[in-house]
Amino acid sequence: MKYGRVYFEDVKVGDELPPLVKGPIQQIQLTRYAGASGDFNPIHQDDEFAKAAGMGGVFAHGMLSMGFVAQALTDWAGAGTVRKLGVRFAALVRLGDVVTCRGRVLARSSRADTHLVDLEVWAENQRGEKVVAGKATLALPSRV
Repeated sequence: MKYGRVYFEDVKVGDELPPLVKGPIQQIQLTRYAGASGDFNPIHQDDEFAKAAGMGGVFAHGMLSMGFVAQALTDWAGAGTVRKLGVRFAALVRLGDVVTCRGRVLARSSRADTHLVDLEVWAENQRGEKVVAGKATLALPSRV
């Protein structure tokens, strides 16, 4: 994977991140994520269990969707740039959903040799419904 490289001087308030599209979400991806995260809650694996729990069927782990958002940030700005990421989970991601991660620069600031960019970030499904919404702060390198 080749990470992006964005310099502080090249970023303006209102700039948008390139969208990152993930999916369609498949059961094997949820199974792999369960193994990687240690979250084996059956609502993500067993359709009958999830329906009996009132969830209407299996759905993706919230942290998987948050991970997609984090990938959109590092794909844009590079590894090691994310200083803060906070989200709220707004809707469930179902099997077959296509998730598009997006972001927009809200503010820029510099202190000493630290150059920070604050962003609004979100992920939406193929119907345009936000499934994750939050904010992030990235430290970007300077050209000077």
